[in-house]
Amino acid sequence: MEQVLRPIYQERASSPETLGVILVEKRGAGDPITDTFDEIMLIITSNEETPIYTKHYTDGTGKAAMHVISEKQLRKWLLLGTKRKVVDWLFYGKVFFDRNEFVEELKNELKEYPFYGRKIKMGLELSRLVRVYMEGKMFFEQLNYMDAYHHAIQSLHHLARLTVIEKGFSPEVTVWAQVKKIDPAIYKLYEELIMSEEPIEKRLELLFLASEFFIHNRTLDGARHMIDIMSTKETWTIQELHEHEELRMYSINLEVLIEFLIDKGFIQVVESDSKNEYVFHRDYRVEN
Repeated sequence: MEQVLRPIYQERASSPETLGVILVEKRGAGDPITDTFDEIMLIITSNEETPIYTKHYTDGTGKAAMHVISEKQLRKWLLLGTKRKVVDWLFYGKVFFDRNEFVEELKNELKEYPFYGRKIKMGLELSRLVRVYMEGKMFFEQLNYMDAYHHAIQSLHHLARLTVIEKGFSPEVTVWAQVKKIDPAIYKLYEELIMSEEPIEKRLELLFLASEFFIHNRTLDGARHMIDIMSTKETWTIQELHEHEELRMYSINLEVLIEFLIDKGFIQVVESDSKNEYVFHRDYRVEN
């Protein structure tokens, strides 16, 4: 398929808007990293009009997919961690065109992991961790053990990612292999949850007790992004928090994280008068 695709990516490379062209080959039958295609052609462009443009090709025996992605969209995916396979494409694909070393510099950015990007990612992972942990604990207390187990696995996954980010690495590839080296205690917790011969309720009880400790130790660093933003003004309404350009990335997890940080003493509730004398507005500020 590479020979068939060559004229296509050569034509794309001739465009001044094209920043890089990467070709990713499948590693085995039904490889999910290429969405089961034989090859993926990733084209990064400076054109923001169409953030994502996709075409599929076949030569009669093989199949390939072309993804034209704007730089802005690509950086958003990398920041939020919502398209983990894209990191694989960047690191393991063949770079066929690289305007002014754009692709190489982007890969170096991911390796070096600037602290500001790490703060946002830690905040996002903490918010996801808090939600699934609380939901899992609720299921456990209701004796719905299978639902609790599902959420426990998810919470450990977010805890693992948070731990890897905390150490300055990207958690997008083989996260549990990374955690085994970085924090063996969390890896052991995961191993005991999925491999122990103890009854499921005993495994879950241990998991939720131990997770309290691990979450507590990472709350301040995980919440640093939100605390830094909220420190820029005295008080915030919930609507102002939702509309903030960076905090809106927390999406549905924003409010549960705020309530968690109130409970932990990092955020304070501020009551103010409303038009109804029997009810108050509930605003928020960083604890002094």
